[in-house]
Amino acid sequence: MNAMKTKQSQVTTPLPEKEGQGGGSVYSIIIPVYNRPDEVDELLASLCTQTSRNFDVHIIEDGSDIPCKSVCDRYADRLDLNYYVKPNGGPGAARNYGAERAEGDYFIVLDSDVVLPEGYIAAIDEELHREPADAFGGPDRSHPDFTPVQKAISYAMTSFFTTGGIRGGKKKLDKFYPRSFNMGVSRQLWQQLGGFRKMRFGEDIDFSIRIFKAGACCRLFPNAWVWHKRRTDFCRFFRQVRNSGAARINLHLLHPGSMKLVHMLPALFTLGCLVLVILFVFGMLLYFFGPDHMNQAFGFALCELTVLLPLLYGLLIFVDSSLQNRSLWVGLLSVPAAFIQLIGYGTGFLSAAWHRLVLKQKGEGFDDNERLYK
Repeated sequence: MNAMKTKQSQVTTPLPEKEGQGGGSVYSIIIPVYNRPDEVDELLASLCTQTSRNFDVHIIEDGSDIPCKSVCDRYADRLDLNYYVKPNGGPGAARNYGAERAEGDYFIVLDSDVVLPEGYIAAIDEELHREPADAFGGPDRSHPDFTPVQKAISYAMTSFFTTGGIRGGKKKLDKFYPRSFNMGVSRQLWQQLGGFRKMRFGEDIDFSIRIFKAGACCRLFPNAWVWHKRRTDFCRFFRQVRNSGAARINLHLLHPGSMKLVHMLPALFTLGCLVLVILFVFGMLLYFFGPDHMNQAFGFALCELTVLLPLLYGLLIFVDSSLQNRSLWVGLLSVPAAFIQLIGYGTGFLSAAWHRLVLKQKGEGFDDNERLYK
């Protein structure tokens, strides 16, 4: 272990003290990192601008080939910053490692690819003093400086017309489950639950499900939002959402009854697209090789219908994203991003369902010793 500072433990309090009332940090911010020094630089810079400074920071270098220690050194005199190095074990294990060494009353878990607005910590303070909570999380947004592809991917992950409603927000299809890019948990609850499980994918959803099973109070803090960069190209985005789809099956096996109809929607969308492709091919065959004019006309109509349905959905995405992002180019990129998001998740879900539920094979993610960041 390589740490900048070491401290003595403190007693957990039911509510965070306001800045200046207590002797220690109210919040311990825990950030696992793997080969992302530039993103860590942006995140630490945003922490320096916080209007409320009742927090310390714990960076956990999880076996990176490109460490961020030199970046952390530049902020050592501006933040109460601790830097640790450990062998690669995945984000969940890295978060647990940081939590074991953190001393705040609440642990705030962030991904390294987020940037915080200056009122982020103050918004959490306000919510917790208005109404106590054992766990919480906030939404994410797209920053004006993000690339058009990043904005399109952000739209696909947060839009009500994809699966954004599942993830929580003002418009939601399911109750709010905090995600590890922006999650807060009281020290007491973290210790009660034992932190994150050793899973390759879906470890944050598993943790959120266990929060609810424990009967803890968990709330969405709508004003504690972050800018979330996500993936920078569609290929990486597809792999990410496909892994998320596969993780949903593992979560179903770990927590029977946790899967809802909304979690199956991307799989239904994917199967629907497959059916449309088959019908389109069948229509083309009828149009070109039909025995009579009637069959040819039916084939042409079938082709039109199978093309019209995805076009209408794509038009809906284009218009909505263009208005939200005030950019026709981002709106156009959001169309493939939405299809990738739904089909990627859907194919991962269907593949894992086939292998795990039908063939009864062992799933990815449990006690897996290979490198866990992709």
